[in-house]
Amino acid sequence: MTEAQLIQRLKDGDQSVARTLYDSHVDRVFRLCYRFAGEYDLAQDFTQETFVRAFTKIGMFRGEAAFGTWISAIATTVSLNALRRVKRFRTREVELNDELRGGGPSSTVEPDVKADLYRAIDRLPERSRAVFVLHDVEGYTHEEIGTILGIHTGTSKSQLFRARKRLRKALAVHAAEWQS
Repeated sequence: MTEAQLIQRLKDGDQSVARTLYDSHVDRVFRLCYRFAGEYDLAQDFTQETFVRAFTKIGMFRGEAAFGTWISAIATTVSLNALRRVKRFRTREVELNDELRGGGPSSTVEPDVKADLYRAIDRLPERSRAVFVLHDVEGYTHEEIGTILGIHTGTSKSQLFRARKRLRKALAVHAAEWQS
């Protein structure tokens, strides 16, 4: 059964297909939520809230974008809103383990560089951080990011440019280490 067929069945009230859709997308949604939250427990909460909202509002899914893009938009909104509500944009309390790292920094990178990178990402303005995480970490295209965040493709590109510029500046102290 295709994803489109599963979605239609869910729209028609067949809750038995929700688990299949959940299993297909939970890893990527959790990884995205974790990138925003920085904490395992918060990421779990955000992931659960994402799927509750998605399945509650499945009738609003029009299929103009891929289901993965649509649910990523919900995950991004849930994460950013929840972080705003608790008035903290996290201090990373745990390191990303290998299963969560995905496309993140290589394990050969020194721990102090990783820590500085995570801190620099945390300090990015909210929109720039969201674009950076979605593009450079999760691999979304600028068109998908535009759909997820409700911005123009050009805005996504300029936000990514600014984010990378800030990260380069923040990590400049490590430049000598890389020029050997």
